[in-house]
Amino acid sequence: MHFWDQAFDTPGYKYGTEPNAFLRAQAHRLPPACAVLVPGDGEGRNGVWLARQGHTVFSVDGSAVGLGKARALAAQQGVLLRTAQVDLADWAPPPASADAVVLTYVHLPPALRAGAHRRLAGALRPGGWLILEAFHPLQLRHTSGGPQDAALLYTLDLLRADFAGLREVLAFEGEVQLDEGPGHQGTAHVVRWVAQAPADEGGNA
Repeated sequence: MHFWDQAFDTPGYKYGTEPNAFLRAQAHRLPPACAVLVPGDGEGRNGVWLARQGHTVFSVDGSAVGLGKARALAAQQGVLLRTAQVDLADWAPPPASADAVVLTYVHLPPALRAGAHRRLAGALRPGGWLILEAFHPLQLRHTSGGPQDAALLYTLDLLRADFAGLREVLAFEGEVQLDEGPGHQGTAHVVRWVAQAPADEGGNA
């Protein structure tokens, strides 16, 4: 994770301190005071915002530098944020431990992506929510951020295959305007996806 330690080891916050706009727009789906897992939370902008909304948040990332800044941001804003340094290549959250999983620009290599996504989906309780935004392969036309390798970029079809056990609620591929710190600025081609875990056998979502 040397790359991300270097990326985050600068003054300020690479992607700002405000939450991702899509997360903010979709957060109404989450039940009050729920347990949210935020993999790849980096410097903590999304996890801290979710904690400010009253949720119990577990932010995980591969970068110790990023997590240190996330804890500092949480302290500054007066909220509790549980953190852990993990490698999504092999880390598995406890099954049925989260009411929501939030994945914002977590781009994984093809060799480990599907397995990591399955493990993260397994963290959802019955009726739990997955909220995801990532760069689409057409993002390579733009300079607003993201990996410069098409193999690391996502389409709706790819997400539907990886998270086949979830029920699709919202799906979008297209251009948006990003304003997320110095790291994400300008026109971007993204994929946005919201899905829900099946209800339990009693029919409760």
